[in-house]
Amino acid sequence: MSDSFSLESLRSRMQKSIESMKGDLAGLRTGRASASLLEPIQVDAYGSMMPLNQVATVTVPEPRMLSVQVWDRSMANAVEKAIRESSLGLNPMGEGQIIRVPLPELNEERRRELTKVAHQYAEQARVAVRHVRRDGIELLRKLEKDGDMSQDEARVNTDKVQKATDETIAEIDTLVAAKEQEIMHV
Repeated sequence: MSDSFSLESLRSRMQKSIESMKGDLAGLRTGRASASLLEPIQVDAYGSMMPLNQVATVTVPEPRMLSVQVWDRSMANAVEKAIRESSLGLNPMGEGQIIRVPLPELNEERRRELTKVAHQYAEQARVAVRHVRRDGIELLRKLEKDGDMSQDEARVNTDKVQKATDETIAEIDTLVAAKEQEIMHV
């Protein structure tokens, strides 16, 4: 952490957590199959956790079907297991190096599950934003303690950090509410 305070760099870090959440929410497909649906999945490959797209290619052969082509045949079971154990509620069927993933029809129960997952993503983003706020406030306290910033200036900047945090969390809440509407009313 540098010894100078920049509200813009804190806002930028907060925006990154929003962008990450947008990517996660994009993976929660409501109707049509999409390759991005499987992006958040991590596979236990070669002794470490890797994103699915680093061990396989995901395609969309039909509107309600995903096809996962595993590059290394020995990884097929691990990929299938990772998809099955994800919070997406999918039931993959392995056929050698190709794993077919039919997307279930969205019933009321499934829609509620997807909404819960969306809220989990939102909470992760809120926590990330709060971490950025904590870092910013700790830096301000350090600068004030070291005499690099006056107490009044530190207080004003602390208020600015809190305001940026509140705005970012409000944006997160808006995004998750819109996604919930999309999930429940498709």
